[in-house]
Amino acid sequence: MSNRNDFLMNISSLYRYTQKYFDKHLADYNFGSGQLIFLLLVYENEGISMQKLTDLVDVDKGTTTKGIKKLLDEDYLRIESDESDKRVKRLYTTAKTGAIINDLYALRNEYVSQLMKDFSEEKAEEKIDDFGKITRNAHETVPEENYNELKFGGIQKLTLLDYPGQVACTLFTVGCNMKCPFCHNRDLVFVPENFNYLDPDDVLAFLEKRRGIIDAVCITGGEPLLQPGLLDFLKEVKELGYQIKVDTNGLYPEKLKEIVESGYVDYIAMDVKNSFGKYCETIGLPESEQIVQTVKKSMKYLLSDPVEYEFRTTVVRELHTKEDLKEIAKAIRNCKNYYLQQFVDSGKCIKPGYHSYDAAEMREMAEEVQKIIPNVQLRGV
Repeated sequence: MSNRNDFLMNISSLYRYTQKYFDKHLADYNFGSGQLIFLLLVYENEGISMQKLTDLVDVDKGTTTKGIKKLLDEDYLRIESDESDKRVKRLYTTAKTGAIINDLYALRNEYVSQLMKDFSEEKAEEKIDDFGKITRNAHETVPEENYNELKFGGIQKLTLLDYPGQVACTLFTVGCNMKCPFCHNRDLVFVPENFNYLDPDDVLAFLEKRRGIIDAVCITGGEPLLQPGLLDFLKEVKELGYQIKVDTNGLYPEKLKEIVESGYVDYIAMDVKNSFGKYCETIGLPESEQIVQTVKKSMKYLLSDPVEYEFRTTVVRELHTKEDLKEIAKAIRNCKNYYLQQFVDSGKCIKPGYHSYDAAEMREMAEEVQKIIPNVQLRGV
């Protein structure tokens, strides 16, 4: 048993030592161990696509994007759109890479030789082969999310409103970790018995047929980031050629970052429910500073401009004042787009008795917010 424990500890140590070795020896080139494998693979596969490179290295697309960006910034790689499909990005090395490539191979070979110095050439090859088998076995143990676990509760087959500038359809996921009393999708929050879920494969079949008719897919809820298998589903939709927009309530900042850095999402819409002092009341949950801080973390991430995005607030007479909206605006002062949405009672709200402001009142509120965020717009008025 101790040998098995030592094996796992040695694997961890090997990873750390390898990073240190290459980070030290590559410092003069202004990149590190995280970029070396990408650079060598592009050199050996000139014109490789980003997706193919991701598959070869066996990492997520966000890791590939981060590694490639450094090499592009340092002029070791260049990127071009595929002539037959502009959505496909192909990678090529530059003359700067050509000038150092022999040194990189020598560095890599020297390190491997050092690791295998206590073995004969034949034994070294056996160990390398064995390690490959161990790695493949490890890969097989990792549970993979499957998009078939996604729970869809509805589909709007055509919309000109949900994705700015795009002809789209909207998919509604089931389940939410908020209980906003004015939410107009009660059944997506408190799921009735015998709810009739849509089969994700049927949804994809529908999207396959609609190619060329609609341009984009919006995924809303409920809260989409609650859904296991979401990333796999986004990949399938992206491969059909669609632009993708995802709506979120901001309570999953790490998952938000994951889907954005996957490269599959083109637009994020985040609901800002109210000023922070009234946040938990507005979302129907007990007071929690952790919730507020989590929302702020998602805000901060989107404000760093990693993807096209918008913030939006559904304005309810009983919950929002002009001062609340000004406080929200101060929190997202530098955002690109902020929408004030007029509340509409669908008849299926979680709690009855909420009302909207009229059009004139909404415009008056927007004018106040505009003093802080110039690009504030009204929606649904």
